[in-house]
Amino acid sequence: MAEAAGNTGNVQAGQFTIQKVYVKDVSFETPHSPEIFRKEWKPAVNMELSTDSRLLENTLYEVVLTITLTVSVEEKTVYLVEINQAGIFNIDGFPQDAMARMIATICPNILFPFAREFISDLVTRGGFPQLLLAPVNFDALYAQHKQKEQVQQDQGTRH
Repeated sequence: MAEAAGNTGNVQAGQFTIQKVYVKDVSFETPHSPEIFRKEWKPAVNMELSTDSRLLENTLYEVVLTITLTVSVEEKTVYLVEINQAGIFNIDGFPQDAMARMIATICPNILFPFAREFISDLVTRGGFPQLLLAPVNFDALYAQHKQKEQVQQDQGTRH
């Protein structure tokens, strides 16, 4: 066991560090207030997620997690929240496929709790009951995305 742990001849050590976490953009709308406060509180919540990334320089990447929430009661929009929670990450020394996976999974996993807290606070300040978003499995979303890409590639080669 000690032999395996000490054998680093072929293993490349990578670095992953968080440089900065910040809110890039935020929007909160309550199109039917104050009338909506008089409705019985049985909300329907629709959440959309997306991520985007770009290389800033050398090994620094900006990753942006966008969360759009539409909360409705009786088919009327109670509120709409959109947040672009961003981070700058230093990612170096990993194979390209591992880096792509890290940008699509690890970075959003780090950003999501910040966005969830911000959304909860914003919704409460808007006069509504606290909204706690359930955790998101970014690994599963990435796997689905890769599987969908593979199916599209397979279909493209058949034509």
